[in-house]
Amino acid sequence: MPDVRIASPQGKWILLTTVLGSSMAMLDSTVVNVALPRIGRDLDADLAALQWTVNAYMLTLAGLILLGGSLGDHYGRRKIFVIGVVWFAAASLLCGVAPSTGVLIAARALQGVGGALLTPGSLALIQASFHPDDRGRAVGLWSGFGGIGAAVGPFLGGWLVDGPGWRWVFLLNVPLALLCAPIAVRHVPESADGRSHGRFDVLGAALGALALALVTYALIEARDASAAVVLTAVAGLVAGVAFFYVEKRRPDPMMPLDIFASRQFTAVNLVTLCVYAALGGFFFLAAVQLQVAVGWSALAAGTALLPTTAMMLLFSARSGALADRIGPRIPLTVGPLVAAAGMLLMLRVGPGASYVRDVLPAVLVLGVGLVTLVAPLTATVLASVETARAGLASGINNAAARVAGLIAVAALPLLAGMGPEAYRSPEAFDDAFHRAMLICAGVLVVGSAVAFATVRPLPPGCRRPECRTHGAIAAPPLEGERARGRIA
Repeated sequence: MPDVRIASPQGKWILLTTVLGSSMAMLDSTVVNVALPRIGRDLDADLAALQWTVNAYMLTLAGLILLGGSLGDHYGRRKIFVIGVVWFAAASLLCGVAPSTGVLIAARALQGVGGALLTPGSLALIQASFHPDDRGRAVGLWSGFGGIGAAVGPFLGGWLVDGPGWRWVFLLNVPLALLCAPIAVRHVPESADGRSHGRFDVLGAALGALALALVTYALIEARDASAAVVLTAVAGLVAGVAFFYVEKRRPDPMMPLDIFASRQFTAVNLVTLCVYAALGGFFFLAAVQLQVAVGWSALAAGTALLPTTAMMLLFSARSGALADRIGPRIPLTVGPLVAAAGMLLMLRVGPGASYVRDVLPAVLVLGVGLVTLVAPLTATVLASVETARAGLASGINNAAARVAGLIAVAALPLLAGMGPEAYRSPEAFDDAFHRAMLICAGVLVVGSAVAFATVRPLPPGCRRPECRTHGAIAAPPLEGERARGRIA
């Protein structure tokens, strides 16, 4: 049984290590969007290249995050976590020195592999190290400090882009890793799962990632309407069908399909897809809109979006407590509608926009919507399956959110009519951004309708989330013993 106490020196070192590791991935998911216009100008990139700069990372992270934790269970959680940190830092260094968009995109894909190792590993180390009496508090501290890192990300990214340059958005990860990895090796105990039999669903992970890659490519390049794009789309659908076939037939799948026999679990994941698709599209485009159309600096654009994350960090625990009393249906119905209203308020943001008059009301309303829905969404996911599979359910829900963001970044510019050079023209980008916000608001309304029609009260005595404080915007928090994707 783990016996490390939070108050002990070792407990503090473990918390520091896991917060540093998870903050690297959280920072990267928030700061890169702020740097996109400058990356495009410096590397002479079109909009498709900027989409791939974001999506290459999300592609490998979403495709491998369930598999990544199983490696830690078998080979040692600390070992895989340290490998992930070092891998992430090496890929970040390659991003920072990339001479072209092709190298940058490849390095971003490698970053996602590192993120798939360290993101579930940071939570796994806490669960495997701390005494059961301290584990809930340790998870809360880890989640809270990680949220602070996510909140600082846009501000820090803007400052770096306007100051030393966009390359430092990536190079910043190197000193963090140089601090994190030695502390982990020296102070974090090694642990593994003795029940882990070493069979990994590599084929399932590969097919899932391939399907996502092909569909993403087809959506980003669909403006050409060429035969190659059509063939790629068809190949992506075939790979997706093969993924589900393999997961159904394997005795030890990465994503057991029978978990979707729970109608509540399936419904909440549909809500997750809608919510995080809208969020992924919003945060991809909003920072660019504030720089390209409104004319703000990267620092001003990054800082403008801070209230949303700060509100989640401050009030998500209270929202979860409220949902415990009234049930999840009302928050999951109202939350997306309020978030949709925030995105509609972004229609006021264009050339000459004022922060206090135009931007701040939008991000505050969006923040209220996210505060309302994120904690109940996590609680409903955990309660919709048996306790032994709660962590697996959380991991699938986390991956679904990342896939939703991936598809949104690929599809939204196409649906909004953004051309390859749209971000170079304030007028063209402003028009397309407004169309995109209408689409995002519509997707949130669909999510609200699904929640209203399908979500039911939580059963008495069901499992409650350990992560009560949440500040990340890329995906719901990971939870539970099998959030790491262990194959039992």
